[in-house]
Amino acid sequence: MVGQGWASAGCLLCLLGLGGHAEGQTVLPRIDVVGPAPVQRPARVAKKPVVRPVAVVQRAVVRSTRPQVVRAAPRPAPVADVAPPAAARDEPTPGLAVAQATRMDAGRANTLLRAGANAYDLGHQAIDALPQGTNAPLDKVLLQMPGISQDSIASGSFHIRNEHENVQYRINGVFLPPGVAGFGQMIETSFVGNLALIDGALPAQYGLRTAGIIDITSRAGAFDNGGRVGIYGSSQTTMAPTFEYGGTSGPWQYFLTGRYLSSKEGIENTTPSYYPIHDFTKQGRYFGYASANIDDTTRLSFISGSFTGRYQIPNTPGQTPSVTAFGVSDFPSTQINENQIERNYYNVAAIQKSVGDVDAQLSYFSRLSSVRFTPDLLGDLLYNGVATDIYRSSLLNGVQGDVAYRVHPAHTLRFGFIGSAEKTHVANSSTLLPLDDAGDPVDAPFGVLDQSHKLGWLFGAYAQDEWRLTKEITLNAGARFDQMVQYVTANQLSPRASVTYKPMEGTSFHVAYARYFTPPNQVLAAPTNLALVTNTTQQPEISLNEPICPERSHYVDVGVTQRLAPGLDVGVDAYYKRARNLLDDGQFGAAYVLTAFNYDRAYNVGVEFKANYQMDGLRFYGNLAIARQRATEVTSNQFLFGMDEYSYIASHYIYTDHAQTITGSAGASYKWDRTRVSMDLIYGSGLRSGFANTEHVPSYSQVNVGVTHELPMPDMKPLTLRFDVINVFDHVYQLRDGSGIGVFAPQFGPRRGFFGGVSQRF
Repeated sequence: MVGQGWASAGCLLCLLGLGGHAEGQTVLPRIDVVGPAPVQRPARVAKKPVVRPVAVVQRAVVRSTRPQVVRAAPRPAPVADVAPPAAARDEPTPGLAVAQATRMDAGRANTLLRAGANAYDLGHQAIDALPQGTNAPLDKVLLQMPGISQDSIASGSFHIRNEHENVQYRINGVFLPPGVAGFGQMIETSFVGNLALIDGALPAQYGLRTAGIIDITSRAGAFDNGGRVGIYGSSQTTMAPTFEYGGTSGPWQYFLTGRYLSSKEGIENTTPSYYPIHDFTKQGRYFGYASANIDDTTRLSFISGSFTGRYQIPNTPGQTPSVTAFGVSDFPSTQINENQIERNYYNVAAIQKSVGDVDAQLSYFSRLSSVRFTPDLLGDLLYNGVATDIYRSSLLNGVQGDVAYRVHPAHTLRFGFIGSAEKTHVANSSTLLPLDDAGDPVDAPFGVLDQSHKLGWLFGAYAQDEWRLTKEITLNAGARFDQMVQYVTANQLSPRASVTYKPMEGTSFHVAYARYFTPPNQVLAAPTNLALVTNTTQQPEISLNEPICPERSHYVDVGVTQRLAPGLDVGVDAYYKRARNLLDDGQFGAAYVLTAFNYDRAYNVGVEFKANYQMDGLRFYGNLAIARQRATEVTSNQFLFGMDEYSYIASHYIYTDHAQTITGSAGASYKWDRTRVSMDLIYGSGLRSGFANTEHVPSYSQVNVGVTHELPMPDMKPLTLRFDVINVFDHVYQLRDGSGIGVFAPQFGPRRGFFGGVSQRF
């Protein structure tokens, strides 16, 4: 199929000239709802001589011949995607290509909108200033943003505002569909030019996945026909060689990066010991970007990426087998050999047009994803009563279009669509033990195969108007319609509205409402044939198996940001969500894969505080979130629950397993001359545990520090040395204790680790 062809051709794109634009300036975390500082958009050449007074707005110029008045400022693109003048860069880049890229970046930014939503940005250099810098996985970088809490890799790595999954990734404005659930992070951190978290009550253009938008701008032209090679390692026998290369050739700009990683700590340790048992991993990532201006108003761009990861599943010593199989009743739990392999490939092609008062982008995206869990036949049977070989795959192809039309200086219309077709395959090959008349296991293993195939469809369309009521007040109103045809067919019309008020420079208030429609991840919603496991060691206590339904919710968000002094911004934001058929996932069994289910009713409420200070080479930031998510009555895949928990949830509002009351993050960095020191920390009050999530694990904190130094080299570019310490105080803490809904095994945070690296630009 087309998607498979793209996946197999991913690495070939680098031979065709992958790349990006010139790397921009440092983008620091901001709490202004409209994102980074204004950047004036270059004017286009007019068809006839006219006088065009320019209104200074963010990344745009007024191109209408109507009388000029102050109009709504479209959402700017992240500064990291804008090439600064050649004089401001370390190396010059051909001016024409840079100017064209800057103009087209502004046009693409105008099709996007953040009005009424929260936006928090980290530029490439701000990420590099964190301990570990771009060597840190993307999910660890995200933990330094407000309202994001840590979880185990098996449970999704992180949560935005206590939501499970429901996260949307976008690269250069193009929707990147979620892959099959697994451990790996598809996005390579060094690929990121700007990383933005957009959450709250979102404008109508954002649908399907709505807990938060991870908006990524590709790193553009980081070098003038040059690159970087490096290696990074640690005391946990981690080794990660990397490469980067980028530049400009004629009309083309390109950037590509790759990383190989091997480590004896692939996922979280199931014990508090320093070294996990059976936890080796090998991973490889590749990402590339290329763009070229076909003419003065048209740009063609390509994105390609791949990830492959092999993992051993860590073991817990001292466990006792529960059954006898193949005549064996004793098997050391440290010798169990479970493994998992994941593969993800995605490719994007986009054509962008900016003519007069119209900016538009049409994109095609393809994603191929698979995960394979291989059990230890004897070990899993003895300890779990079942050994299941699990395979999940998804091939998705889709098209997305976005248009912004300035019909009047005070009105900007935005409209667009997205459509995709996804083919999924789920196969569970299980070896089970039958039960005798007394309900006891019989040592007569046999196999069953439960599989399903599905071709599903998603479609969404939206329209909205950004209306500048006065110089200080902006109203954005619109609606979107979403249709799903998967294991369940459903649709919804969702209104959205927000008001932003800026009474003075540095002050911004917003209030917003959104109606959301969230389809389940198709591969996680595959049905289970319960008849295959009747009278076996896997027979459930509850025989109900209703299908997974889409989540529907109302969302209200109110916030204010304020500049207290030069370089110092603070903000507070509060939100409330009321949901029906709340989507949740859990690990129900030994395999490290997730299964979806619905709660009938739920609410999510919280408040976030943010602060950021930046002056010269000194930077401080801090975030604190207080939140609660509770739900009641399981309405799908009920067989996953025991009868006692199922009955309790039917009559009580319980905390969802991923809910954490308090989360926080903070950090600081300082650079003088060629040396930079940095520190960051995360805090959590503890994820839920115990019967029906009525308890929680103890609170925890983790402090990390880092230092980098650029060493001048004769006749060469500087050599960069890096040293980091993760979990400086070696605080031993649990993320999960093996109890709670959808939690099968304990997981511990990382122990103290010493990391060092060296990289050379060329």
